[in-house]
Order: sequence, then structure tokens, then C-alpha cells
Amino acid sequence: MLKLVMDNIVGSPIVISKFEARKWSQNKLNLELTKDQFSLIVGSLLGDGTMRIGQGAINANFKVEHGLMQKDLVISKYEILKPWVLTKPKISYRYNIDGSKYEKSWWFRTVRHSKLTEIRKTFYPNGKKIIPQAIDVWLSTPALAWWIMDDGCYSKSKIDISTYSFALAEVERLLKLINHKFSVTGKYFKDRDKGFRMYFNTTETKRLVDLIEPYVIDSMRYKIGYSRTP
Repeated sequence: MLKLVMDNIVGSPIVISKFEARKWSQNKLNLELTKDQFSLIVGSLLGDGTMRIGQGAINANFKVEHGLMQKDLVISKYEILKPWVLTKPKISYRYNIDGSKYEKSWWFRTVRHSKLTEIRKTFYPNGKKIIPQAIDVWLSTPALAWWIMDDGCYSKSKIDISTYSFALAEVERLLKLINHKFSVTGKYFKDRDKGFRMYFNTTETKRLVDLIEPYVIDSMRYKIGYSRTP
């Protein structure tokens, strides 16, 4: 059987048949983002998710990567985005000075696609991630849950969210949006030279938890005040 080498967006090349290549190309043309997939991408882009257009590429892909302890989060995202992904999540390795390697994280990437490119243009208009105007419409309750699963922290009955990569004006805008859409009031503080963090007092945290709890996966419920899953 004639074989073709096809770029594996997660790692080394994979070899597939000519028939499989044609079938995949057709399936790729028919891909449509579901509401759940779109919410996941938006929430993750507010958090740890990234999009890029590689050298020589036309369209963008979406990358999920989390630490080793958050494997379940990666798998949960993969299960939702599976139609957009060629290979299963795998471990990323790094190397010590002596050349020995160690496990760093779990990750996967989607295929490159024009629909993802449109989202990237909104979040990365000049190559740097920003909070787009479209977030006013795009920030849903599930997206908020994914964001907090990525960058949220629960301590002393309060939730705070790392927003170090965003400018103060963007942080203020997000807080206003959360208050307007979800009736939850938050504030921010400067975390030394790292940037700004959003936080919610005990009362507002309870409102926030009541809102997003149905969308938080079991292994991440510690981020909303439940006991950590073993």
C-alpha cells in the first residue's frame, strides 16, 4: 500500500495511507466547532491555552498543555476536542544539564484550521494575546469554568485568578464583564512584579462556585473549594 508522511501536530511525523489522507482532508473541511468546543477554547485562551500559526503555515492550531498533576484536565479537554485532534495527549519532556530527561507536562494540539484562525485573529491581533471586544459575547458560564480550572486558585474560602499576562485595563474590563453577565463582583491586586490577580471575597466566591460548579470536572473541584481528588 502506498504510504504518505503527514505532519503530526503533536510530535514526530506519522505515516498514513493515501486513502486515509484523502478521508482526513475531507473530514477536516467539514469540521464545525460545537458550543462546548468553542466555550472550552475561549475559556482556555483566557487561561493557559495558546494559538499559533507555525512557520510556513496558513491557519492556526490550538494547544493545550498542563502540568503532570493535571493530566485529567488535559484528557477532559481532549475528549471534547477529539474531532479536531490527530493524536492523543502525550507527555512533554525537558532535559537536565547532564542530558538526562524528565517529564514536564501533558499536552496536545488540534489541527490547523481556518475557523481557529478567525479566533486567533481576535485574541492575537498583533501576535500578542489580548482580551478581545468579542469576549463580551463569547464569555459563557462554561468558558468561565474552564478559565478558572486553568488559572483559578481557592484559598481560605476565596477564589483568585491569575491574570498576569493581561494589562490592568483588560483586567478591569473582565471584572466589569463578570459583574454584568453573572452578577459576581470581584476586585484585583498587584502581585509584586508579576502583574495583576483578580479575586473574589467569600460571599462572591460562593456565588461564583454556584454558577460554575456543574461544569467543573471532578479532578479540578479543589479549585472551587472541594477536597482534592486522590
